[in-house]
Amino acid sequence: MSDLAIEDVRPIPVRRSENLPGRILFGARMAVDLQLLTCMRFLRPYLAQMTGRVLDVGCGQMPYRGMLPRQSSYVGIDIAAAGQFGMSRHPDIIAFDGAVIPFPDATFDYVLCTEVLEHVENPGELIAEMRRVLRPGGLIVATVPFSARVHHAPHDFHRYTRYRLASLFACVGATVIEERGDDLATLANKLIVICMRLARPSRASLWGLALLVALAPIALLALAVAHASLAFRWGSRADPLGYGVASRKT
Repeated sequence: MSDLAIEDVRPIPVRRSENLPGRILFGARMAVDLQLLTCMRFLRPYLAQMTGRVLDVGCGQMPYRGMLPRQSSYVGIDIAAAGQFGMSRHPDIIAFDGAVIPFPDATFDYVLCTEVLEHVENPGELIAEMRRVLRPGGLIVATVPFSARVHHAPHDFHRYTRYRLASLFACVGATVIEERGDDLATLANKLIVICMRLARPSRASLWGLALLVALAPIALLALAVAHASLAFRWGSRADPLGYGVASRKT
């Protein structure tokens, strides 16, 4: 089976503009994209405290740059072939090889790494590099998916449990790991993605359209239940959408 056949729904790059229409569109996306919503809920408190030098590893379209305090100094790095991940190049982004971070030891107060580690063949080595460029007492903040389709194939290598994350970040220091979402959010997310796949013009067929019409109301109901579950903690955290990690260098 080809990579294209496996990845029949490609991820939409995360972009956020600081103007009002951009913020509205970003908020509207979060209403439907539960992976992004739960990432934001985890990241926001940490972004608000990042007042020093911030390194964003695998920064993509730099969606979190505008959410940092004014006192912060932001640096984004990504691989030169970011176009393979649907990312357009920005002149402010520094290219790196995906393994060795091109900065001296103890350069940054914070390191941000969102939805990247699943695409890294040797995550332990990159985490060690993030620790190296972090000052003592500095903080690494990361998110990873757990329940997610194969994406950016063939550069999709891992799904992590909280136990594997604890092992990987043990080299950094004291680590907090949180589940992002629950089984009800996971179910809703799966239904939304199935509806997106069925709605693709290139995949259109009579049976597919009939299935889409049948599934769409169920998906919207599941989405509403998922939002309520995230608010009132109804679901099981044993089957999350992903995890958030905050690890302080000792």
